[in-house]
Amino acid sequence: MSSLKIAIGSDHAGFRLKEEIIRMLNGQQYKIKDFGTFSEESVDYPDIALEVARGVRDGGFDRGILICGTGIGIGIAANKMQGIRAALCHDTFSAKASREHNDANILTMGERIIGPGLAMDIVKVWLETGFAGGRHGRRVQKIMDIENTGI
Repeated sequence: MSSLKIAIGSDHAGFRLKEEIIRMLNGQQYKIKDFGTFSEESVDYPDIALEVARGVRDGGFDRGILICGTGIGIGIAANKMQGIRAALCHDTFSAKASREHNDANILTMGERIIGPGLAMDIVKVWLETGFAGGRHGRRVQKIMDIENTGI
């Protein structure tokens, strides 16, 4: 799946981990666009989440990766955009399940929660896992129906 186009971004609290993930992904020849931030200077994570989520939603990117201190705030912000299913994963089981069962299109992680070794394993599993469809497709469709109708 090295032809996947990946949008990636972080706030200042996820900057170092984002940089390490980019190095790993570049080594695997993924097509990557870094939406920032580009230093450890304080920024507002919703701004970064919006750019990555918009890129995924609009089809310019197959998947997105977002990192902040905990992975929580940046994921909440991304999930406000219609069509986004951002999943917070701090272990490989959740990463695999988020793709197989939920067709998550954005992975969120927290630099202050996990180390770089585990983060690399999570990213690898998440990018290599496909959506199982079937009964899971029906459930994802129900999520999208809720999103579309505002129920």
